[in-house]
Parts: sequence; C-alpha cells; structure tokens
Amino acid sequence: MAGCVSKVELSVSCQSLLDKDLGSKSDPLCVLLQDLGGGQWAELDRTERIKNCQNPEFCKKLVVDYYFEKVQKLKFGVYDIDNKSFDLNDDDYLGGIECTLGQVVSSSVFTRPLELKQGKPAGQGTITISAEEIKDTRVVYLEVEAQNLDKKDFLGKSDPFLEFYKQSDAGTWQLVYRSEVIKNNLNPCWKKFSVPLQTFCGGDFNKPIKVQCADHDSDGSHDLIGTFETTLTQLQKGDSSPVEFECIHPEKKQKKKSYRNSGIIRIKSCKIETEYSFLDYVMGGCQINFTVGVDFTGSNGDPRSPDSLHYISPDGINEYLIAIWSVGSVVQDYDTDKLFPAFGFGAQVPPDWQVSHEFALNFNPSNPYCQGIQGIVDAYRQILPQIRLYGPTNFSPIINHVARFAAHSAQQGTASQYFILLIITDGEITDLDQTRQAIVNASKLPMSIIIVGVGGADFKAMEFLDGDNGVLKSLTGEPAARDIVQFVPFRQFRNAPREALSQTVLAEVPKQLVSYYKWQGWPPVKPPEVKIM
Repeated sequence: MAGCVSKVELSVSCQSLLDKDLGSKSDPLCVLLQDLGGGQWAELDRTERIKNCQNPEFCKKLVVDYYFEKVQKLKFGVYDIDNKSFDLNDDDYLGGIECTLGQVVSSSVFTRPLELKQGKPAGQGTITISAEEIKDTRVVYLEVEAQNLDKKDFLGKSDPFLEFYKQSDAGTWQLVYRSEVIKNNLNPCWKKFSVPLQTFCGGDFNKPIKVQCADHDSDGSHDLIGTFETTLTQLQKGDSSPVEFECIHPEKKQKKKSYRNSGIIRIKSCKIETEYSFLDYVMGGCQINFTVGVDFTGSNGDPRSPDSLHYISPDGINEYLIAIWSVGSVVQDYDTDKLFPAFGFGAQVPPDWQVSHEFALNFNPSNPYCQGIQGIVDAYRQILPQIRLYGPTNFSPIINHVARFAAHSAQQGTASQYFILLIITDGEITDLDQTRQAIVNASKLPMSIIIVGVGGADFKAMEFLDGDNGVLKSLTGEPAARDIVQFVPFRQFRNAPREALSQTVLAEVPKQLVSYYKWQGWPPVKPPEVKIM
C-alpha cells in the first residue's frame, strides 16, 4: 500500500475577483478538486465562504495528501455562493486554475491568473496559493470571551468577531482563525474552537500572535474594536486560570490621553492535545473489517438475460463484480486475515424458497466468510443460478447485522476494529424508515457504509441517506452522531479507470474512522512515538 508521504496545507487568497452580485460584492468560496483520471474530478476540500469580498483571504486551509510518486493534478475553482446548497452547479463561477501539487509545493508563493475556461481570463482576477507541510499533529483548543467591548453600531451594540493571525518568517501577518459573529453583544462568549498547532504558530510557542476584535458589518466594511499581541506561551497560562488582555484601538489610544482600552479579551482555557491520523490508527493496529451486501431483488432483471444487471458478460464481469473488485482490492490491504463476510438480500433461497434479507453468499450462515476478494467473487458466481431474484429491497437487516459486530467490538473500548459495509444495489429501497434508524444507530459505532448504485435508476433515496445536504435523521427526529454513509452511482465511473471508483467511495472512510475514535477519545492501540519538532 502506497503510503502518503506527508500532508500539505494550502493557504488560498484571491485578488480582483469578478463581481457577480447586483448591488453588493461577490460572496466567494474556493473548492479544491483532484484529477482521478478519465475526466473525473473529486472534491478534496473547500474553504469557507466570505461575504461581500473581491479580495478574499480564506481562513480555512485546504489539506492534501502529498505523494511524491504521483502527478497530482489539482483544480482550484472560485464560486460566488448565493444559497445554502452544498452543490456548486447552481452558483456563479468566478474562475479557476489547473496545476499540479508539485508546482505548488516547489514555489514558495504560487500566483496565477484565474480563467473562466482555457485561454479566457476571468477579468483581472488572480489566485495565490502557498503550501506548508503539516509536521505536527498537536492541536490548540481555545475558549475565548470578552467584556465591555466598545459599542460600534449607531442603533444597536456591536456584533463582535475575533481573528487570530500568526507572524510569518517574512514578518507579515497571516490569518489562522476567524470566529463566528455574535450579534448585538458587548460581552460575547465565542464557541470553543481548535486550530492545528502548525497552523496556529508553526509549532513555535513564542511566535507572535495578533488577536483582532472587530464589529461585523454585512457590507464587508468591518470596524476594528481593538487588537493585542501575544504568544501561545502566554495564552497557555489560561489553562489553570483565565488570562486577560486589554483590547486596544491604536488610533483611539493616540488621540485620547484618558483612553484605557476598548474592552477586555479573556482566554477562558487554552489546551494542547494530540490529534491522531488515519495512518496512526492503522499503523497502531486497527483492523478494518470488510463486509459486502449484494442486492438480488427482481428489479435487477433475470441474470440469464443480457439486459440484467446481474448478467455476467462473456468476459466474466458485470457492474456488481467491478464494484466488489475495485473497493475490495483497496480495503483488503488493511485486514490481516483476508476473511470477508458476504451476504445477499431480497431473493428467495433454497431449500424452502423463503425471501431472505441477509443470506450468506456461500450458503453457510454459521461461517459466511469468503477467502479474499476472489472468494467473494467466486461465491457470487456460484450462487446466481441457485436463487430466485425477488423482493422487497430491505437494507436495514444487513446494516443491523454488521452493527451487532461493531457494537461488540466497541465494548472493548479500544481502537482495534473498524467495520466497512459495502452495499451494491439497483436503488429501489423499500424500508427507508427502518434503514434511516439503522444508520442513525450505526453512526454511534465503529463503522462506515458505502453504497454503490448500479444501473440507471433514480437514486434519490440513496442521496438522501448520504446526508451530504444536511444531517440524516431517523423518523423520530434523532440525528446521526456523524456522517457514515457514502453513496456513488456506478454510471459516473463506467468509462473511468477502475481505481477512480474506489478512490471516490473510500475517500470519506479515513475521516469517518478518525472522527469515531476522536469522539470516543480513544488513542491508537499502539500510539506513534512522539517526535517533538
């Protein structure tokens, strides 16, 4: 398995963006895509959206795994966001660039003109990207409040927000965190937040940090309330008891002799913790257990007919088999015993021809394990002529089946086992409400669910389960503890290289695994040796 050499953090800013909004400036966001080959691009990350700004300096860093041995083609796209949907297709495109990660990391600052399409410049717009390797896995957690801030608004109080800047080696200030805005409040208490130590101060506890408090205005012309400089060493004193800083407005201080301050900023707590990565868990002994669920419902069509989704072509493949191979071949590297349980659902099975929603592909319910991915493929080919495709399409039994194993593993209280369920389906789900509940229950367990939709059906229900457009809730309104479902339609990858499908469906798994163990507060079984940079 090719190991990622290191993680690289990209800082993005733009100048002179096109103005697409009538009566106000654009509200830009930058998205980062990586080339998967075959004309397919996958989103890696995106920045926050900044309101009313043609020269944005984005606070959220874009994080990329850097592989020396791969040409990693990247695409940066800047969009004017005027709605709440995650999808960017309905937003105005302000321009983009294509480049390689190698180009970015080998330039200290990489600036290019934005293009609307190849050879067509996006006005005077430019994008600047700078890269920094993330060498430190420690994270700074801060809780900050303020008292007696200056009133800046004519009719109400101020709407304060905070910005933290670190001093670069060149002496310039670089934004590392921007808080939420608290409306109409001169004694705000901001949400607890975290910033990677490397981002916050380059790992240097004595590097100057500038903290700025400003009054938010919706037109983008924020008014400075006050500012102060400090270091992480000083902020850390807030770990035992709160540390207070006077918020000073430089111009007011110069003009008025009696001026004291524009408010007090208080650091309620400042803690530094280690954040573990996916590779820390895997290398620390976490096994990834892979289970496959195959849809054998009647809507797939008679497997003997060439227009059936289960028809095996003369060259020995169909979409079900390609999905099993492409996802399984990546996941199997993380499982030492290479024994994979594989199930079918929605068919009548011998000898009594009852419909089953979780039958072992090898017809051995007490030992449903197949040897390697080839074992799953062989079992699938053998079972096809022996069952009758039927219905309905129920997902919840197989999700609950894997969840029972995950729950048993979670009782051990260690990061030793994680479960991935791959469901391959033609998309017509019958037990949507029970499946929603099963996913919400499973979101509290060490498991992820990947759904690959084969054929040409309408996959609206699958996209709903994916939860990308908001948190999935059960019928009773209980929200999922974390997003554990990744859905992709196979048809998007029909002409792409095999690895494109697996890269897309498995892209979320490392984040999902880490988010579960972080939520539980479980370190790797064998934590990495701490190397202080």
